[in-house]
Amino acid sequence: MGEDEDFAYFVKKIKELTTIDLNQYKEAQMRRRLTTLRTKKGFPTFATYFEAIAKSRELLYEFLDRMTINVSEFWRNANRWEMLEKKFIPEMLQRNRRLKCWSAACSTGEEPYTLAMIIAETRGGLQDIQLSATDIDDGALEKARNGVYLDRSIRDVPVSYLKKYFKQDGIIYSVTDDLKRAVKFQKQNLLLDIFEPNHDLIVCRNVMIYFTEEAKHLLYQKFAQALRPGGILFVGSTEQIFSPGQYMLEAADTFFYRKK
Repeated sequence: MGEDEDFAYFVKKIKELTTIDLNQYKEAQMRRRLTTLRTKKGFPTFATYFEAIAKSRELLYEFLDRMTINVSEFWRNANRWEMLEKKFIPEMLQRNRRLKCWSAACSTGEEPYTLAMIIAETRGGLQDIQLSATDIDDGALEKARNGVYLDRSIRDVPVSYLKKYFKQDGIIYSVTDDLKRAVKFQKQNLLLDIFEPNHDLIVCRNVMIYFTEEAKHLLYQKFAQALRPGGILFVGSTEQIFSPGQYMLEAADTFFYRKK
């Protein structure tokens, strides 16, 4: 097997194992980076390197990290999701059985699916959930709609949820069709687009860090306007809002803000 065939075989087998298509990346750069990693690990060919990756989670995860392939996670910062599940969702459901929720900058879907599962378990079913999820990245949205994830994305999912809402095939986990139907994914530019009003809950986590202070100010204003009075904005662990009162928000718990 020549070098080109060896690499092509590796690309094909990685797609079969992980659903990740390395052909979507710049080949010269990708191949150079992977050759360095393979050589460092002591594998003479890509074929032998793949055989080892298929048997070792450690090698697989190192490969994914080196490729800087984003692997987001369900239940990221689990104790904050627990707060949402135990405190805020029950409070909302007491007022209204039909919750209007939005996952902004949802990336590859782990966040809105986590939210859908929590609401379903709290209120007894996925029906009547109005859950929208938006992102600017078409590729991320496509992955979100497919609902297929590697095992390390689901490591914090409670066992009862895992059994009920996922189908497993080796290291691949797929969300059930019922769960997929509960989330409506669409493209959106947060800075330019108009937001729908009267949300009970908006989740926007680990995104604001990429924006300027001016952009953050604009977004917090827009999020606040998109919440109904008493609605909750749930932000990431590095995104505490200083002076939330200027947006008609007040701290409800760590990383949770309530509209006045």
